[in-house]
Amino acid sequence: MNNFKLKVNKRNILGKHTNSLRQKGITPIHIFGHNVESLTLECDSAELKKVISMGGTTRIIQIDIEKEKQPRSVFIHEIQRNPISGQILHVDFYQVDKKVKMTAEIPIIFTGESMTSKSKGYIIEHLLTHLEIETFPDKMPPHVEIDISRLKEVGDTIHVKDINLGPDISITSDPYQMIVKISKIKASAETEPVAPKVVEEVKTTTETETTVKEESK
Repeated sequence: MNNFKLKVNKRNILGKHTNSLRQKGITPIHIFGHNVESLTLECDSAELKKVISMGGTTRIIQIDIEKEKQPRSVFIHEIQRNPISGQILHVDFYQVDKKVKMTAEIPIIFTGESMTSKSKGYIIEHLLTHLEIETFPDKMPPHVEIDISRLKEVGDTIHVKDINLGPDISITSDPYQMIVKISKIKASAETEPVAPKVVEEVKTTTETETTVKEESK
């Protein structure tokens, strides 16, 4: 599995002063982990954005820290963005031990085409979007592909227990959870037209109007 690399430097600028870094195209980042000393770092914003767009949060990333001989293996833990512009403000990385298994929620990607998807009156319901799995960090897949071409009739389903990701990966989600199914669209019940109600205008007292206004505040 291909790893992504990111060069980072140690950071001395903290707090509100980090805005000056972002203006220079530098993003503040943070590395932490089990039995790992927390580090405040910084990296090139363009390179960081590239790694995030290509690797996402389920790919292992090799962090090269200045003056350190060995890279650190990390996953993206959290990304903070500007809610308006979408600019990356800060990223937390979690350092992992490649010899210790970890759990993660992996997105599901549906492939193929069900025969019923070409017929009117049927719908394919996607009931689960992620699978929780356990494996070693370097075995973590970016996503799980599920082929829905096996679904041929109404009522056909795929459950978690039907998915096999190989001997190195254990699925920890509920095995009886339904992932996808084919359903028939229910026709809306025919109803007799109802005559419109006549609404009489009623003058309300000043006291009533005042009460309504107070409740709406």
